[in-house]
Amino acid sequence: MGHVPRVVDHDERRRQIAEALLAVAARDGHEAVSSRAVAKELGVATGSLWHYFDGFDDVVRAAAVEITRRTDERIRSVTTGLRGLSRLDALMREVLPVDAETRTEAYVVVGFWGRLATLASDPDAGSPTRATWQNGISEAIDEAVADGELSPTTPKHAVMSLLRSITYGQQVLEVTEPRGADAHLAVLDSILAPWRA
Repeated sequence: MGHVPRVVDHDERRRQIAEALLAVAARDGHEAVSSRAVAKELGVATGSLWHYFDGFDDVVRAAAVEITRRTDERIRSVTTGLRGLSRLDALMREVLPVDAETRTEAYVVVGFWGRLATLASDPDAGSPTRATWQNGISEAIDEAVADGELSPTTPKHAVMSLLRSITYGQQVLEVTEPRGADAHLAVLDSILAPWRA
């Protein structure tokens, strides 16, 4: 009987490669991330990565997609059963760089943004890091207003824009000027403070 080649799930292998990049970044720092380091993490030859990706920018993009998937999964998990400001706080703690996991993710995401200029001709270049959690923020603000935690005059869309901006801004600050979780959470509180009931 002849040798039957092993069937490789292309999407699963791409995810494994993206996860290997994140593992290298978490363990060795963002500056250690390279195609060689990712291949070594997987125990494969560097050239085998290119069966699944066109170049290293695509690997970084896949890692950014994986971060978005993980973040969405964590948000669903930690916000189940919560509403209003408790829900909003739990959600924001998954997107702000306040622990080892979210700090590592910030390094990868900010690194990806740095590569966006080379991908500028692609209208979907930034899609891997789009804020998929905006609906959750919108619902949490509505709940907080309904429950009397936030003022009825809270400018929801402006607050949502500020929350999105500080998320990205605090990720950049974490990469350039690392700070403790309290500093990131204080910025969040300063946005909500004027509207607390």
